[in-house]
Amino acid sequence: METEKSVKETAINMPEIKSDDKAKAPLLNSSKAISVTVEQPNRGSKKGIASGDFVLRLFAMGSALGAAVTMGNNQQILPFFTQFFEFLAQYNDITTFVYFVTANAAVAGYLFLSLPFSVICINRPLATTPRLVLVIFDTVMMGITITAASASASMVYLAHNGNQNTMWLPFCQQFGNFCQTASGAVVGSLIAGTFLMFIIILSAFALK
Repeated sequence: METEKSVKETAINMPEIKSDDKAKAPLLNSSKAISVTVEQPNRGSKKGIASGDFVLRLFAMGSALGAAVTMGNNQQILPFFTQFFEFLAQYNDITTFVYFVTANAAVAGYLFLSLPFSVICINRPLATTPRLVLVIFDTVMMGITITAASASASMVYLAHNGNQNTMWLPFCQQFGNFCQTASGAVVGSLIAGTFLMFIIILSAFALK
């Protein structure tokens, strides 16, 4: 009788184990299905961010290059001169403007070299290494662009208004075209810095 009871108990317990296994199986399958469906929208959104990053790099490169070329060709000669003096204003007469041209030219060159990495991010939107490298260098270049534009903006302000405390006289009344060209170059550099800021924000969302 005892053997019959034990056989009955095992016969009753065996279906319970199988039913547990069957209950766990669809949960595993459903989790795999969820992971597959979530990955596709994430990939598509990051690819769209990478495409926007590429377009913004083109705009930033054009702004920085335009600012460098504009300031580098900035000069004005007054229509009157003497036998010994010629009234000429050039960008390299002011050290801040020389730094401005060098910085914006370097930023434009970097943005051109970064385009292949941006294409890699478009083709492989889930890759984090190229995106992280771009974020680091983009931050450095944005700082260089903003500092060059800010320093040159202060010099343009002094050229327009002067400084009575230090007896610096304004000279934009005589060299009006020179000052207007310098102001336009500074605006272009600030636009390039703004584009770089948006690029960094997009990269932060992509890394998230």
